[in-house]
Amino acid sequence: MLAAGVLAGLSVLSLLAYGYLSWDGLARGPAEAAGTGRGEEPAAGAPASQPHIVFILADDQGFRDVGYHGSEIRTPTLDKLAAEGVKLENYYVQPMCTPSRSQFITGKYQIHTGLQHSIIRPTQPNCLPLDNVTLPQKLKEVGYSTHMVGKWHLGFYRKECMPTQRGFDTFFGSLLGSGDYYTHFKCDSPGICGYDLYENDNAAWDHDNGIYSTQMYTQKVQQILASHNPRKPIFLYIAYQAVHSPLQAPGKYFEHYRSINNINRRRYAAMLACLDEAINNVTLALKKYGYYDNSIIIYSSDNGGQPTAGGSNWPLRGSKGTYWEGGIRAVGFVHSPLLKNKGSVCKELVHITDWFPTLITLAEGQIDEDIQLDGYDIWETISEGRRSPRVDILHNIDPIYTKAKNGSWAAGYGIWNTAIQSAIRVNHWKLLTGNPGYSDWVPPQAFSNAGPNRWHNERVSWSTGKTVWLFNITADPYERVDLSARYPEIVKELLRRLSQFNKTAVPVRYPPKDPRSNPKLNGGVWGPWFKEDEKKKKGDKNKSANKQKKKNKKKAN
Repeated sequence: MLAAGVLAGLSVLSLLAYGYLSWDGLARGPAEAAGTGRGEEPAAGAPASQPHIVFILADDQGFRDVGYHGSEIRTPTLDKLAAEGVKLENYYVQPMCTPSRSQFITGKYQIHTGLQHSIIRPTQPNCLPLDNVTLPQKLKEVGYSTHMVGKWHLGFYRKECMPTQRGFDTFFGSLLGSGDYYTHFKCDSPGICGYDLYENDNAAWDHDNGIYSTQMYTQKVQQILASHNPRKPIFLYIAYQAVHSPLQAPGKYFEHYRSINNINRRRYAAMLACLDEAINNVTLALKKYGYYDNSIIIYSSDNGGQPTAGGSNWPLRGSKGTYWEGGIRAVGFVHSPLLKNKGSVCKELVHITDWFPTLITLAEGQIDEDIQLDGYDIWETISEGRRSPRVDILHNIDPIYTKAKNGSWAAGYGIWNTAIQSAIRVNHWKLLTGNPGYSDWVPPQAFSNAGPNRWHNERVSWSTGKTVWLFNITADPYERVDLSARYPEIVKELLRRLSQFNKTAVPVRYPPKDPRSNPKLNGGVWGPWFKEDEKKKKGDKNKSANKQKKKNKKKAN
């Protein structure tokens, strides 16, 4: 009761003023010297004005799974880069792969691209809608060389959906959401299996030497940096497969984690150790070839960790695939010699959609007036410690997710149907409706046994029929005290905001699977199968045949 009273008091205060703790005010760290050699930076007095942009996206890394968040897994590279840069400690992404990637590359919420439900499945004739301008396309307009290495997961059923058609000069990686780290094969269902490693628009059979994907992708990044002129701006999007399942890692990375009894956690730790080493190698390459002094390195996870696959979000609630904080609050930081306040912690509100306008502005690009963005330029917030222009986040509205049985318009005060899965953040307040997903807190002790163990989990049994939750996230970041009954007026206000957002939503794109997607019909490779030209030819043939029939009828008459 005492805790609830304190939280309620803080909640009242939060109604009066909005604000998070800002910068920690630590002293600047010295910029590290760039490497010398062929790719040396231009001499002083002739600096490149457009920065090199390196965006590193980890897959399924839990909120706790970084050294500076208290993890038992060692991440010396991430810890050092974050400590010398700016840690983002109020940073949000989406709860799954495709949604986070689509919002990063377009600067738009899912409700504005039609990808608000689940992920893009391998057999679906679906991709990021072609009428959406992408970040690499905008960067190319202002002279950037654009390269993607790693996991795409934004659809590929048509050639026009491929990364090289969406703004990237080169692409090396996988099209699907997961696959074997060594063989690069993926089965979507029994008998529906195929190869998934691409170089540009073709299967990369020649590059498949059984190398672990984290190391293979890092080698590709090193090759790109070695062959590019550092006097010309480059955008590198490195979307590592790690630490997504299947849980695989080279043997040497298990060395420090033999004491972890839980096999999934042990494998996960080895994968993360390998990823940390890979990012160190990328950083060394940036210095060696002369990019580092004029570079911006952004690190982010795409969603929360999956405890059943070794990930930990403690002390946050929930997991990947949910709208609890454990699913959407992510590890993130910015490392750059160009930062004004190095060695800082940013507690201002930041969302993955914000990178689109922020990076285009840094690149001296233009954002078209007709592009309705949901992201904000937050560079001054990160670099200088200013207040964030963002005061809210629509986490999502998913109208086709399994409806909450007891949800109703009545429970939503006639403003919103609480059977619908949705979540929104406004200032300190967070509202969830419908079925938010797996809601346990999973402490480190849950990984202490050899097999999966939920006995250590903290579980909550909500009263029957509950479909609305309200939390003051600033006062209660772990979502332990629901305040929806105490503050019905705030609930109503947030429901109205949901309703306003919903009026701007486009229809959901989630088509049924297409049997033509089977890799057996495409040389054993996952790849584009939908041929628009054939459909048009058939249509044209049918039209001409109908015209001929009409002519024949007229002659007969």
